[in-house]
Amino acid sequence: MSSAFHRRPIGRAVLLAVVVVAPVIAAPASAPPTPNLSAARIRAHVEFLADDVLEGREAGTRGYDIAAHYVATQMAQYGLEPAADDGSWFQKVPLRRSSLISSALHVTAPGVPVADVAIPDEAIVAPNSRNPDLALTGGVVFAGFGVTAPDLGYDDYKGLDVTGKFALIFYNAPASFPSEMKAHYSSQPQKFRMAADHGAIGVIVMFRPEDSKVMPWERLKGYGTQPAVTTLLPDGTPVMAEPRLQSVSYVSEAGARKVLAGSSITFEQAVEHAGDGKTGGAALTSTVTLTVKSKYEEAQSENVVGRLKGSVPALASTSVVLTAHLDHLGTKPSGGGDRINTGAYDNAPGSAIRLEVARTFAEAPARPKRSVVVVFLTAEEKGLLGSDYFARYPVKAAGTIVADVNLDMPVFMTASKDIVAFGAENSTLDAVVKRAIAAEGYTLSPDPMPEQNIFVRSDQYSFVKRGIPSVYLEPGFTAADPKVNGREVFESFLNGHYHQPSDDLSLPMDLKAVARFADANYLIAREIANDPVAPTWKKGNFFGKVYGTK
Repeated sequence: MSSAFHRRPIGRAVLLAVVVVAPVIAAPASAPPTPNLSAARIRAHVEFLADDVLEGREAGTRGYDIAAHYVATQMAQYGLEPAADDGSWFQKVPLRRSSLISSALHVTAPGVPVADVAIPDEAIVAPNSRNPDLALTGGVVFAGFGVTAPDLGYDDYKGLDVTGKFALIFYNAPASFPSEMKAHYSSQPQKFRMAADHGAIGVIVMFRPEDSKVMPWERLKGYGTQPAVTTLLPDGTPVMAEPRLQSVSYVSEAGARKVLAGSSITFEQAVEHAGDGKTGGAALTSTVTLTVKSKYEEAQSENVVGRLKGSVPALASTSVVLTAHLDHLGTKPSGGGDRINTGAYDNAPGSAIRLEVARTFAEAPARPKRSVVVVFLTAEEKGLLGSDYFARYPVKAAGTIVADVNLDMPVFMTASKDIVAFGAENSTLDAVVKRAIAAEGYTLSPDPMPEQNIFVRSDQYSFVKRGIPSVYLEPGFTAADPKVNGREVFESFLNGHYHQPSDDLSLPMDLKAVARFADANYLIAREIANDPVAPTWKKGNFFGKVYGTK
């Protein structure tokens, strides 16, 4: 095992330091009926979690373990009880780290010289978590976005035979799709499943110019050269996005042109085809030979789980789950200057708000009727792994989970007048959210960045896929200061600091905005926890139909 995945004991000095950083605060004799969450406490938690000493909180490292013990210590002080099945605070999440030893992608076509697609400059071949020595050869079929959406009357595979072949597909989904349905059909597991359903042996993903602006190849190269991480089932089998699919590759525009060389369709025509919303595609004349050798390391990280037991016996066996991911990216392996990805916004504030909401629940004069389960999730940055594991194997103390309320990377570089509630409109959580944010003076806004497919990129989606109504809250783009462009502020963070070492404690944070947003989160959770009627999917809702019976 690499040093990053060794389990290191947490020293007594570190645990003492954790306790000293956040002293016990005595609960008040009474509490006001409206929330009064402390921005100062939230900021203090952020400063601890985003300190360089935690080395970026990467799942499976000592830095993450310190963060995990810190949040467990805080919950213990507030009076929550440890809720993992073994009686501790820590739900163990078994992981497999798959690293490339070597990979190659060759293209042949009649009348065209054999082309080696350069790795990683033109292609990225993902390691296979189950087959350490893989070699595949097959024809190629261009299948648009690779989407089959019968509910929208759309099928890129109509009339195509991809059995035993590679499906060449574009990243993303048609722009005409509703935002959250578009995000669903853009998600890798869904696209891989559709390719496998049609008999493909592998998927090759390419990018239109507009998608390359959102997902630049240079950034993808950085991700693609890192090990892939998966969770393990109880029998030790790695959980793959689609186990029937033998390979997944990504190609830059230059790589895509090599795959398309000699065929009747050019890269420009393929881009135009997808951009116009046309379905279907075409069989290519090219043949792809792909080889990949992988090596594995077993590892472990933990979800941190605390519970405040409900006060009404008939409802205490049900719970509202409050989630935020605790992990971040760790330390960049090379390069000069600052290499620690401290994640001061991704996701230290989400975790800090979760702690303050937990404290507020615990110190309220009356316990909520349902149980409240607070979960700090691991390995979100590896592909929502901690939340997928928790949703797949919920702790017994959670009982029947009626809803998940998630926080991920709320940015407070300027105060917002609005909130975006991803997923709320799918269920009766919609009304709950509207009441809570109105009480705090917010307006509700739709997804302002549908091209980012945000709905499927955060942990609440793991609960949605298990049939649990869920909502993910973010500050909106309407700045409280009319002189400020909220979208520009967020995009400056996204383009300049997201997943970079510069996402650190030097970035501005409006504490009044933090407190107001945290209050709204508490009100939402409190209403769900006190309502004897559990949230339900709206009649005919897409996600309710797809996942609601699980």
